[in-house]
Amino acid sequence: MEHTSLSDHRYIFVCGLHRSGTSVLFRSLRDHPEVSGFQGTASSEDEGMHLQTVYPPSGRYGGAGAFGFHPEAHLTESSSLVSASSRQKLFSEWSQYWDLSKVYLLEKSPPNLIRTRFLQTMFPNSYFIVMLRHPLAVSYATQKWYRQYKINWRGFPRIFEHWLICHEIFNADQKHLKNSFVVKYEEFVAEPDKWVNNMYHFLGLSDFSVNQKILSDVNKKYFKIWNQKLSGLFSGPMNRMLIKRYEERVRCFGYSLADLDWIGPVVE
Repeated sequence: MEHTSLSDHRYIFVCGLHRSGTSVLFRSLRDHPEVSGFQGTASSEDEGMHLQTVYPPSGRYGGAGAFGFHPEAHLTESSSLVSASSRQKLFSEWSQYWDLSKVYLLEKSPPNLIRTRFLQTMFPNSYFIVMLRHPLAVSYATQKWYRQYKINWRGFPRIFEHWLICHEIFNADQKHLKNSFVVKYEEFVAEPDKWVNNMYHFLGLSDFSVNQKILSDVNKKYFKIWNQKLSGLFSGPMNRMLIKRYEERVRCFGYSLADLDWIGPVVE
């Protein structure tokens, strides 16, 4: 049976910055037989922000490591884009890629992290699953991506600060959300079946095994770079400055720049 009305569905939005591990999380959730997520689209990583025309994608604001610095990229229930016609248009555009016979419809895009309140207003039956990953791993991976594709990449401290800005925005916005689930990448990759099934329970779905290949030690190579740079003639002072300036803010999200293996709770 096809559910054609917007209110017939529950909407799952995966949130997390570029290079945070949200793609493998998205694919793991999409594997559930009661969930329909975008697949085989022309969009990079099947991201929904590229499959609609209602709101600007992250590239409009500089893309990975930059979009969160633009206040206009942060969308809430007060956005001028919120309207009945925009809601129907967004649903119609995304519906081309969803199987509407399924109740649960899944979408993933990095700027979802700072657009949860907007998406909740557009889709009241919405659930937000947020992936956090250590800011050093995200920042180095983003910088590597810029270099790989020969893009005019920005400096490491700026990319690092972007991680903090975006997660601080989400931390404030989370208080306005009805249904949100936060997981750390490091915990997820260590026990993927446990965490995915916890998410299914949060959504009201039955258990289902993870079929995706999930690597558990990817952060190590980025931590090695950080430790090497700490002893560098020029990079050492910069990294120690980052620890002094940002350690307290990073610890609010259960991470540390001084003790890379420490994992703690998120402070709301």
